[in-house]
Amino acid sequence: MSTENEGTAAPTPPAAPSEPPVPVAAPTPASDAVPPAAPPTAPAPAPAPVSDPAQAPAAPAAQEPAAPAAAPAPAPVAPAPAEPPTQQLPPTPPAPAEGAYGAPAPAPAPAPVPAAHGAAGWPPPPPTVPAYGMPGAHGHGGGAGVWGAPLTTDGVPPAKPKGRGGLIAGVLVAALLAGGIGGGIGYWAAERGDTGSGSTTVSAGVTPKDIKREPGSIAGLAAKALPSVVTIQAQGGDGEGGTGTGFVYDQQGHILTNNHVVASAADGGKLSATFSNGKKYDAEVVGRAQGYDVAVLKLKAPPAGLAPLALGDSDRVAVGDPTIAIGAPFGLSNTVTTGIVSAKNRPVASGDGSSNKNSYMSALQTDASINPGNSGGPLLDGRGAVIGINSAIQSAGNGGFGGGQAGSIGLGFAIPINQAKTVADQLIKTGKPVYPVIGVSVDLQAKSDGATISTKGGTPNELVDPSGPAGKAGLKPGDVITQLGDKQIDSGPTLISEIWTHKPGETLKLTYLRDGKPATVDITLGSRVGDK
Repeated sequence: MSTENEGTAAPTPPAAPSEPPVPVAAPTPASDAVPPAAPPTAPAPAPAPVSDPAQAPAAPAAQEPAAPAAAPAPAPVAPAPAEPPTQQLPPTPPAPAEGAYGAPAPAPAPAPVPAAHGAAGWPPPPPTVPAYGMPGAHGHGGGAGVWGAPLTTDGVPPAKPKGRGGLIAGVLVAALLAGGIGGGIGYWAAERGDTGSGSTTVSAGVTPKDIKREPGSIAGLAAKALPSVVTIQAQGGDGEGGTGTGFVYDQQGHILTNNHVVASAADGGKLSATFSNGKKYDAEVVGRAQGYDVAVLKLKAPPAGLAPLALGDSDRVAVGDPTIAIGAPFGLSNTVTTGIVSAKNRPVASGDGSSNKNSYMSALQTDASINPGNSGGPLLDGRGAVIGINSAIQSAGNGGFGGGQAGSIGLGFAIPINQAKTVADQLIKTGKPVYPVIGVSVDLQAKSDGATISTKGGTPNELVDPSGPAGKAGLKPGDVITQLGDKQIDSGPTLISEIWTHKPGETLKLTYLRDGKPATVDITLGSRVGDK
């Protein structure tokens, strides 16, 4: 993929693994103990054997027998086999949720029999590669099973849900790949809409006015910020949609959010923003930047007295600083979670893996709980200022065994507000984003210690623009870029996300390898207007 968002064809999605065998309930051991018969009223000689079953004594009626003088000792019973330790029991697959909140879910499958040591149990977790197999167009991920394969019951695919759940940037189903300063690069699939279940926006109860908290406490900061955060409902022309979050950017009624929150409704759809007091307003798209994953909305009839959230300085954030995330996870509006800044400058790439519609960011990482529906919401610092826009999460899997929506495992990613502000101002002014470029196409699949300039997919002049910054500096196809400015480069996506943290016209030092020999040149970043 080039720094202009051009790229090679996406890899073929891995096949979905076969479904696990249907669990069989373990048989209940029969009891060998027989309750003693009622004692006779008087001693009598043993009766002769009865050959005719019809003449056998009838069982006592359902009346309580007299207490025996001494109960006979029960016959020895073999002990039941010991249960394996709890951690050896594979998780029971939960039934996928369907419909809006409160709709009945299918009955759960029977509990699986624990596999003995060395015996086959549930299939192993999927390999650490992107789940690029989701059906549907970009932004329309389905309720998917392992690696994007739709869950089935006896070979029959489930019915397609009619609504999308809370929106979040494509959910990571692969572990972050380690490497380089600043960590690895996260890839994840096009679970843009997180359609595992239709979600309904649920408003939180209003805190009584007589409950006071210190202004600098988390409760005080949340109380101040909540009136400026909105729950966004996006509905496409096909009637499908989902829920995301945004926040007031200025007093003119501009709302800042993620592009993937509004993309489905950008052309002929409907958008609305609901404030914490329950008041709902229609909105329209002013501009959106797919590459940055930033969008600006405008309320059609903004109310008076809008209070924009104060913007912080994401460059001055330190690892360990407190964070507060506000949004509508799974449609639960006005939800507040807390954590810390876990890492800075984390290269993250998101997209559907089957087209050029990818987003790149050098993200703030936080352990504040972020879930589908939090996308576009503010990430605040300990003073209540916005330091980022919540945009993506890493998940342990694609919704787990039940195929539902994936949730937080404490790895959330936010677009730094300094970058988001630059993009938002461009969109408000011109309606189009501006991207810095170096004029090369990079190989996203290359295994190297840097970003390899592509050698396939075009002519040399197409792979390295001779009139572009890199071409003027003498770079050629096959060169491996290892550093840009003071940032170590370990992959193509890392290079793109780092370039996009700068502005057109900036001059940076670029280090590359050619035939194993390093060289350093100065390049001045070019520009590109709009998304391709």
